[in-house]
Amino acid sequence: MILNQLTLMEWMLGGALLLCFLIQLFFYLFFYKQPYSYLKKREEIAVPDEALPAISVIVTSKNSAEELEQNLPFIMEQDYPDFEVIVVNRGSTDDTDMVLKAAEQKYSRLYHTYVPMEADGINEKKLALTLGIKAAKNDFLLFTEAYCRPCSEHWIKEFGKEFTQGKEVILGFSRLEIPQKTGLRGFMLYDNLIYHLKFLSMAILHKPFMGIGRNLAYKKELFFKHKGYSSILNLEGGEDDVYVNRIAPPKKTGVALSGESMTETGSVNHFSAWRALKSGYLCSKQYYKGFSFRLFGLETSSKYVFYLLLICAVALGIVSKNYILPAFALLLFVARYAVLWRVITLNSRLFNAGKYHINLLFYDIFQPLSNTRFRRYAAGRNRARG
Repeated sequence: MILNQLTLMEWMLGGALLLCFLIQLFFYLFFYKQPYSYLKKREEIAVPDEALPAISVIVTSKNSAEELEQNLPFIMEQDYPDFEVIVVNRGSTDDTDMVLKAAEQKYSRLYHTYVPMEADGINEKKLALTLGIKAAKNDFLLFTEAYCRPCSEHWIKEFGKEFTQGKEVILGFSRLEIPQKTGLRGFMLYDNLIYHLKFLSMAILHKPFMGIGRNLAYKKELFFKHKGYSSILNLEGGEDDVYVNRIAPPKKTGVALSGESMTETGSVNHFSAWRALKSGYLCSKQYYKGFSFRLFGLETSSKYVFYLLLICAVALGIVSKNYILPAFALLLFVARYAVLWRVITLNSRLFNAGKYHINLLFYDIFQPLSNTRFRRYAAGRNRARG
């Protein structure tokens, strides 16, 4: 028999390779495919306007006058029966105050307040959000950033419908609008997609571990129940991801995944902007509690072990002139890539997050390494500030 030609070492190498392959398949089909499967299986929620809850949209802004002027109309002109928008000016020195006063003349639903310029720099955003939450007259809160805009006029409605299903925390997707000629554009889109698939899939499985302030909603009652941001006052940042990690109730955390529920970030037009956006989240990851997010460490390690064993299997086959193991290894490689491409493509179509082909192999290998690099960058920046 052909299999009798394999040595014990080759059998062990092939078995380890198969194990890594199966672990990878488990993550792709059970975790990363969750958002796509969830949206395809879920029936449309029909809620009459009179049953939708009143919602307060809260935005903080610091020296973002131009972005506010561009993005506020997308928020203010939402098709929703009862909402208000509160913008908190975080001690801006540009024309933010002028932009907000002009917008208030046009939109009766818009209110703004401010954080004094002498406020504590570390907790400035937490203070701004707290002021916005306390000023909100409604019990349901929806958050985004000054540099983001809703992708449709039904953005608030999509979150409102989820609140009618008994959810207390709702996580959404925020896609990146990156100019076509921007360097590493495809890689940035892929990185943003993978980042979202991780926390959205765990929320669908009732194991939420984070969210992003670019597209996030929760009940005001939950904020006061947890004494505001008191549990993370010692952190620089973390008002969204770490905070959701601390307060999100597993059974009452939902997701808003339709194309109408997304926001779009238009400020990433070069590498340094993406690095700044990424670094903050990677640095705060160390403060997450629970085990949900740690599962993806197994996916990353099994991936690199798979590639290492693949190289060893091919090299051993060439040296020994026994091509059974290399053929088996390459078969697993092709099968793994096919599954990865299919899962990523399905989700990418759902979130309009780029097109993938052979470039997916490059992204797959280097994305975790990029995260490590950015985490070190953020840590060094924080030490310099300290």
